[in-house]
Amino acid sequence: MVGKLLVRGMLAGIAAGLLTFSFAKLVGEPQVDQAISFEEKLDAAKGEAPDPEIVSRKTQASYGLFTGVMVYSASVGGLFALVFAYAYGRAGRMSPRALCAWLALAAFVAIYIVPNIKYPANPPSVGDPETIGARTGLFFVMIAISIAMSVFSLKVRAALVARHGAWNASIAALVLFVVVIGAIQLVMPTINEVPAAFPAVLLWKFRTVSIGMQAILWSTIGLLFGALAEKLLGANVHAGSARGARSRPA
Repeated sequence: MVGKLLVRGMLAGIAAGLLTFSFAKLVGEPQVDQAISFEEKLDAAKGEAPDPEIVSRKTQASYGLFTGVMVYSASVGGLFALVFAYAYGRAGRMSPRALCAWLALAAFVAIYIVPNIKYPANPPSVGDPETIGARTGLFFVMIAISIAMSVFSLKVRAALVARHGAWNASIAALVLFVVVIGAIQLVMPTINEVPAAFPAVLLWKFRTVSIGMQAILWSTIGLLFGALAEKLLGANVHAGSARGARSRPA
């Protein structure tokens, strides 16, 4: 069963990848081109030669973008299916579709929104190349903290439900998550390498596109995989019921 769910999760990820790639190509790439143009003009003003182009811009914006998005989306879809397989039956009596919708929303918030509040996405021309390792490391640390805190908050909610009810327990868990994440983000190093002359509108558009890509990815995986999982699990339940009926003596 887990194998069948995994295949469906990867298929949902591929479908999400196609939509995400289309959005990135049509809406995101123009912002990247403008950011690169800004960087080239800045280098020219300083009298610096442009960096050698290892991979052509045309390849980056087509095959490179498509490959990266599809591999990432298929992987995320497979991992999403595995998380669903673990959570299904342990998260109350939610239907597969409802569980997938909540899991996708939680993943979107924990894996993307929370880390990007502290370390938002920047265009390729923003940031010191020498600090990319440190910036990447801090971003993944923030993701790990966000996921761990999400799991802990859910455990706190489960412990409070019996005494205080589902509504009050949910509010308490949410407040705990926000307060702890807020405190952690305050003490973590702040990185701001956006040039003073960089167009604010372009930066805003780029970050908006980044949010849009992630929203498309997670919503598509959550909704599509939810439908596929519900169909699979429903078919298995009906098949099991039919076998049980045939095995009972007349």
